[in-house]
Amino acid sequence: MTRRDYHVEIGLGTTIVMLVAAMGCGAQRESSLLLERQARGPLAEERVGSRFIAPLLTPATQTKTNAGIEVTATYGSHEFLQAFFSNQQVFGSYAGMNPYFPEQLVFYVKIVNTSAKKIRLDPMDFALLDDRGRQYRVLNLDYTTALAESKAPVSTVTRGVIDEAKPGYFGVGVPVGKLFAKSQRRFALLNMSTLQGGFLQPGVIYDGLVAFWSPHSDASRLKLALINLKTDYTAQDLPQTALDFVFDFAIEHN
Repeated sequence: MTRRDYHVEIGLGTTIVMLVAAMGCGAQRESSLLLERQARGPLAEERVGSRFIAPLLTPATQTKTNAGIEVTATYGSHEFLQAFFSNQQVFGSYAGMNPYFPEQLVFYVKIVNTSAKKIRLDPMDFALLDDRGRQYRVLNLDYTTALAESKAPVSTVTRGVIDEAKPGYFGVGVPVGKLFAKSQRRFALLNMSTLQGGFLQPGVIYDGLVAFWSPHSDASRLKLALINLKTDYTAQDLPQTALDFVFDFAIEHN
């Protein structure tokens, strides 16, 4: 082995050791995203959220129409999401995994623009409200990814590195595939399924998922507010109308 090969092997080995240490520490460190307040409401109830899994929201599917815009909202139960993400025709090799967690409440939203005008939506304007006076904001892709990382046990991550760190060309193999396969799958599914903002031209049908922090365990009613869908644009591309679609759900406890 030449001196150059020796230094390359040592350098690569050191890099992998640093990667193991960094991933191990990262799995135990809670993301700042998870420490933010996920609802507007009493601070005393902040930590009570996310512990509740809604057993049933009724009516599960609702449709409303306004100014030629048809919006359908469907509660994404565990069974709904399992079937949704099992569709191989839509998700291909990524199908079969539900990327969301029990701490999240998910809705499937479908928007049909049957009007003669373009509309613009921003899902970050949407909100979920309960009958305890709390307003929950939309959780973006970064939040779900941070939640997944916080749940990954250190032993699983480091074991995956050690198992795959077998001698290679420079003495140590790089375990990229095993380390990132699961996180890439979740990231891909979220990217493909999340409702994104932007313009919808006349005749366009658009759908996707919107997630919120789970509501307080004592909540009995929820309002899903899909608001601020802008339309009636002027020649200067300024909207003159904002449409709101609000859906009422009752929580049925087992």
